[in-house]
Amino acid sequence: MTKLLTADQVEQYSHDGFVAPIRVLSEDAATELRRRLEEHESGTGDPLKGGLRHKTHLVFSWLADLVRDETVLDAMEDLLGPDLLCWTSTFFIKEANDPGFVSWHQDSTYWSLSTPDVATAWIALTDSNEENGAMSVIPGSHLLDQLPHRDTYSPHNLLSRGQEVEVGVDPSAAVRLDLRPGEMSLHHVRIIHGSAPNQSDDRRIGFAMRYIPTHVRQLAGPDSASLVRGVDRHANFDLEPRATSDLDPEMVALHQRIAEQNAKILYQGTKINSYDNPGDGSAARFR
Repeated sequence: MTKLLTADQVEQYSHDGFVAPIRVLSEDAATELRRRLEEHESGTGDPLKGGLRHKTHLVFSWLADLVRDETVLDAMEDLLGPDLLCWTSTFFIKEANDPGFVSWHQDSTYWSLSTPDVATAWIALTDSNEENGAMSVIPGSHLLDQLPHRDTYSPHNLLSRGQEVEVGVDPSAAVRLDLRPGEMSLHHVRIIHGSAPNQSDDRRIGFAMRYIPTHVRQLAGPDSASLVRGVDRHANFDLEPRATSDLDPEMVALHQRIAEQNAKILYQGTKINSYDNPGDGSAARFR
């Protein structure tokens, strides 16, 4: 018995590597989350950027609630089992009429996790469609092994290293995952996916939450995660506390330490030493 997904959706995820769309929030609730994000940005005078786009659920209580949303977790339990960690979360924000894009890639390339038992819930806080650069996937490509990638460090690429698969990708095989605010897509860590620039007059905002069963390990060094459902019988990750208020100084300091720790994993083998301070002079990722 599944908790949320139908048997056909579980089969689609197994066969194609994705399921979409799935309604998890009302449009009003999604718009309220956008309002909270932009209220913070207005207070700082800048769009959310740098390390704060990464693991943002550790510093904002409304995102701590979102990564623990029962509907999202029911879907994840249907795919990964009852004991779940939220390994990370990331805002993917494309500003209006901006050249930012996401190249064809597999998420698993630099994550150094022990198995590909990783699923992403990508929740739209705005419309995500052809005009503003919705994510597209190559169905069935998750059944391939880890593919070689090259790092481009393109200033307009939203990925950590501007990574892209070295094999050819047939764009005519792609499926675009259009979403309304409050809808989510689910995709496998190894599916090839990417997205085009935002050519609309409004921002495109998505929040990606990456979930793993508790048996998964980090192979590249110390790491942490948030236990969001079930029991952690493996203790492979340091368990993170839950944010109960916004920008609590202790949680902000913890977030900074964790971001630096994660950057060492994601940027291993390069001269880049943080999300905000690339050591080789290239553009900062997650800007």
